[in-house]
Amino acid sequence: MKYIFIIIAALIITSCGNDTKKEPAAETGSVSETTVTLTDAQLKHAKIETGKAILQDMQSVIKVSGKIDVPPQNMVSVSFPLGGYLKSTKLLPGMHINKGEVIAVMEDQQYIQLQQDYLTAKANQEYLEAEYQRQQELNKSKASSDKVYQQAMAAYKSNKIQISSLKQKLQLIGINADKLTENNISRTVSVHSPIDGFVSAVDVNIGKYVTPSDVLFELVNPTDIHLALTVYEKDISKLYIGQKVFAYTNNNPDKKYPCDVILIGKDVSNDRAVQVHCHFEAYDKTLVPGMYMNAELELQKEKVLTVPEEAVVRYNNKQYLFVVKGDKTYEMQEVTTGSVRQGYITIADANGADLANTNVVLKNAYTLLMKLKNAGEEE
Repeated sequence: MKYIFIIIAALIITSCGNDTKKEPAAETGSVSETTVTLTDAQLKHAKIETGKAILQDMQSVIKVSGKIDVPPQNMVSVSFPLGGYLKSTKLLPGMHINKGEVIAVMEDQQYIQLQQDYLTAKANQEYLEAEYQRQQELNKSKASSDKVYQQAMAAYKSNKIQISSLKQKLQLIGINADKLTENNISRTVSVHSPIDGFVSAVDVNIGKYVTPSDVLFELVNPTDIHLALTVYEKDISKLYIGQKVFAYTNNNPDKKYPCDVILIGKDVSNDRAVQVHCHFEAYDKTLVPGMYMNAELELQKEKVLTVPEEAVVRYNNKQYLFVVKGDKTYEMQEVTTGSVRQGYITIADANGADLANTNVVLKNAYTLLMKLKNAGEEE
């Protein structure tokens, strides 16, 4: 009897185990390397919208880069024509200076000698002129020989030339010869700034002896800065004088600086590019020479294929569109984009696809990208 109960219990347990029902698996859709297939529920939740690329007039741009440059006439290398010792200066790189401002004081004994020679020659001139006139009168009456007269004339004219020469040398180093007297001879000479601008480099220190060829300071006037852009050979034919350019920095790409093309280079460099010079419409003191900038050169309007900006997804430094391949199935396809205007982006190249006759995802494309990425990570 005991064994009968054991057998019955075992049969009941087995019967219960066989009656357990399995829940049906939920639909999850399918994902391959570049293709996504959604379920009806996923499609409804993603709120994806599809349609065709639009052919419309767009102002295309060429994206280039370059740096801020200064015309040669706005850059000055300051040297001292006679050389000498730098006695004093307060200049530091970045400091603002005004035209005519004293930027350094030079000292040397040759300045004293130069002033002495000028004053001595000037003092002798009155005597030599009087002697020349006296000999001229004597020679007319033959009371003096021609030789003596000619010697007096030569001495007078030679001294006159020397005075003029020394005067020019004094002016060269900033000494006003007309105001020079024996009471104001100086061993120092001031160096004045030739322009309004900023100090870009200080190449000497106090006490250093410099020669006439040595550069003391580098000065720059940034009010006439321009943008030097590098444009490659394939785009040269699209350039023209007066072309509108919008430049921006990497740190603040949203702030655009309008420019105009003023000069197009005629020589193609070894890397197959030309230099294009652009003038800023307004001077901005935050822009300094040597700063690297990006720029967009506007081209003539043309009909191009465009899609909404949100249709293009970016992944691993590339850009993609999702092309409709079938019922709830989408394939990620790499594209090359162009300019952006009023929420639409130009499709410059669609990797051979005919987007004008193909449905693509126009809205919420990132939902499909996230599904692809998440599937890849799970694998």
